[in-house]
Order: sequence, then structure tokens, then C-alpha cells
Amino acid sequence: MAATLAELKSALFKNISYRLGAGIIDLELDPEHYEAAYQYTIATYRQRGQNAYEESYSLLELQENQNSYILPQEITKVRQVFRRTVGLETGPAASSFDPFSSAILNTYLLNYNYAGGLATYDFYAGYIELAARMFGGYVIYTFNSVTKEITFVRDFKGTGERLLLWTDNLKPEIVLLQDPQIGVWISNWILAQLKITIGEAREKFASLPGPGGGTSLNGTAMKAEGAALQVALIEELKHYVDGSEPLTWIQG
Repeated sequence: MAATLAELKSALFKNISYRLGAGIIDLELDPEHYEAAYQYTIATYRQRGQNAYEESYSLLELQENQNSYILPQEITKVRQVFRRTVGLETGPAASSFDPFSSAILNTYLLNYNYAGGLATYDFYAGYIELAARMFGGYVIYTFNSVTKEITFVRDFKGTGERLLLWTDNLKPEIVLLQDPQIGVWISNWILAQLKITIGEAREKFASLPGPGGGTSLNGTAMKAEGAALQVALIEELKHYVDGSEPLTWIQG
């Protein structure tokens, strides 16, 4: 049975508390401190880690006389919008071209043992692409990444047509925690953040009075350790330790 997000977080917090010395020393941490450090870590990784996102495709069914739609919150970017329509919004011509059906019909059923099957399909696909560019097969749109509103620069009159959206989405937290590369980075960043939190508390009082002359606290040292670990973790992201894909050459 797969673990839930709550179970994964509970195990993660328990492991981090032991790494901080729980059971040997008293930690000045409440459950809220662990949760706050976790939320900050997830936000930091989504801001800096390329592997925090995944590519997906989804269908959007259009409504009559409506050109604005609210997409799910996990969508961060709309790369492209695809239509099966060439000019017409309704009727048989609106969805008459299915590239997969046309490919198997032309290449494998009609011309599988004759030369020219692939060339004929390629010519026809090029014709469809040109017709789409000339007669409304491509959709102009704007997407607000904060409100998640996508607005099409077109007044759709028909209903029932479905657009294919090519999007980038946030990976779910449960996926991030179970990823063997991302999970380690998240655990280390939470550890660093909690060290800074404890250091802030201990630094308020440099020492505690006692019968032997008092006890010095290590607040400053813990803050420095946490900050240094966070700097090292940022450098790790630059070397793709979280499984991100390295950047490639861009020419043009």
C-alpha cells in the first residue's frame, strides 16, 4: 500500500529530528516549526529546481461565446495549444483530420507494399499544416501564471470542440518526497533551515546561569552551519544532483 503525503512527512520530520540530536538533547522545536521549514523548502525547490516540474498534455472543452478559462493551480506554463480544426468550428470538417488514422490508412493499409506511401502522407500532412496556419488552425492566447487564466484571442461560436494544451505542471509533493534524488535535497534543506531556527532561539541568550558558572549556547554556530549548508545545497542544484536535465546549447 502506497504511503500518503502525511505519512511521508511524518517519517521525514522524525528522521530530521534525530539528525538534530533528538533523544540526546532537548530541541526547542514545535511541530509548527517543522511544518514551516517544510513549506519554505518546497517553495525554495520549486523556485530553483528544474526537476520540480513535469510536462503534460490535457484537453479543454470549449464553451459557446467564451474565450477565458481558469486552469488547474498546478499548471505553471502553457507551451502551446493545438486544434484539430481547419477553419470550421463545427461540422464534419472541424475534426476530419486525425494524423494517426491518416498515417495508418495511407502508409500501412493502402500503400504498404508500394513506394511513395510515406511521401504521400508527408505531403498531405504538410498541406494540413499550411491550411491550419492560413485558416485558423492555430490559436493565439495569453496565460496568466498567477491567476491561471488562459484567454484565447478568438470568439468561439461552436461548442463541444476540445483543444489540446501542452503544459508544464508542478510535480505533486508526494512525488518530490519519494524521488530518491529530490527527497535527499529536501531533507537536507529542512535540516539547514531548522538549524537556523534553533540558532535564532539560542542566540537570544548567549549563556544560561548555573552552579558551575553558567552554560554557553551554540546559537551562532548553528546559524552559521545552517547557512553554509544552504549555500552548498544551492550549488548542488547547479550541478543537477536532483536529477534535472543539464542545459543544452541554444543557437539563434
